This record gives sequence, C-alpha cells and structure tokens, in this order.
Amino acid sequence: MRAQIYDLLLITLASSLLAACNTVTVIDKQKVLDTIDLNDKDSIVLLGRRHSHQHETESDYISCVGTNLSTGNEMINVIPEHQFIDAMYPYFEASTAPMNIDRLGELVQQPLILKKFTDYNIRYLIWVEGNTETIDNSGAISCAGGPAGCFGFVMWNDEAHYEAKIWDINQLALSGKISTETQGTSYLPAVILPIPLLASVKADACAGMATQLKEFLK
Repeated sequence: MRAQIYDLLLITLASSLLAACNTVTVIDKQKVLDTIDLNDKDSIVLLGRRHSHQHETESDYISCVGTNLSTGNEMINVIPEHQFIDAMYPYFEASTAPMNIDRLGELVQQPLILKKFTDYNIRYLIWVEGNTETIDNSGAISCAGGPAGCFGFVMWNDEAHYEAKIWDINQLALSGKISTETQGTSYLPAVILPIPLLASVKADACAGMATQLKEFLK
C-alpha cells in the first residue's frame, strides 16, 4: 500500500512538472542587405566564436544548427565547422580568426584562401556567438540506503543567448544578424528515485536559430 502511494505521488508530481518544463524563445532579426537565394551548389560555413574563454560558443550547438540547416525542407549545404577550420589552418583558429568583415576581406585577397573559398562554393560565412548557462538553482535531495531511497526536490533555470552574424562573401559585407534568447526551468523531484524533468533550452534555441537562418538565406 505504501509503495502504491509513493508511485501515485511520483506520477502526479512528474506529470505536473513535465507540463511546466516549457521553454520560451524570443527572436530578433535585423537585415542589412538583401540576400540572394542559394542555389544547389552554394554552401555556407557556420562557425562558433571562441575568442573569449569565459563565453565560448559550444561546438555541439554549432553542430546542431548545422544539422538542422542541412536537413528537412529548404536544405542548405553546410560545410562542417571542423572541416573548414582544418582546411583553412591556421587562419580560422580561435586566436587568429577574423573578428570583422574588413579582416576577412584582407584574408580572401590571399590566393590560397580565395581558392579554398571558391572550391567550397562558400556564399555566406556565419559567425555564432553565445552560450547556454544555468543562472540559478534551488532545493536539495538527500539519499539514504535501503528502501527509503532518495527524497527532495531541485529546480534550476537555464538561459541560452546566441547571435548569428551573416557575412556575404561576394560583397564582403554584413548581410544581417539573428539573435535568439531561450529560457526554461528544469526540475529534479525525488521520491525514492530521482527523475529529471529537463527543459530543452539549448535544443529549442538551436531549432529557432536554424529556422530563422533558413528563412533569411532562402
């Protein structure tokens, strides 16, 4: 009987919190230049800013956005980040990558760099800056041996802030910017067993960014 009460309590709590594990995404888009529709041969490069060790853009986020761009409706040819950086070594390493469009203009004047951009058919280079972080948490869980298991409750808030700057390679100019801000709360209730109920903050920020980039470029 006691076990049934625990199970019922856990199911009720988990159902209530799962419904609350939603995320909210706010998107801001600024278009500076009219974009030209990409053809089947055109490619883009998606790179994460890592010049600041405190706020490095996560590689898995860049990979997620790239995967979303290269699949589904309105697919875009995306050159993998690591492949591009290796091919352009050392010009796009964290310490040497161009921080502005003028510096990129200087780079593409070099025959070797220009040839690689041409070989890859790169139409746009997109820099993504930002990260996902936990901004606050509360609660505690204690665990004891035997059938008592764990008991307690923990919750935390995550925020994802990312900005994509779209550089037009042909015009050597900034085409526009897309910013996403996603917030969500995750829960970890424990009645005998801890059950994580996670808000998909980074995944939703990834999907939102990819959708906006597709609209922007297509």
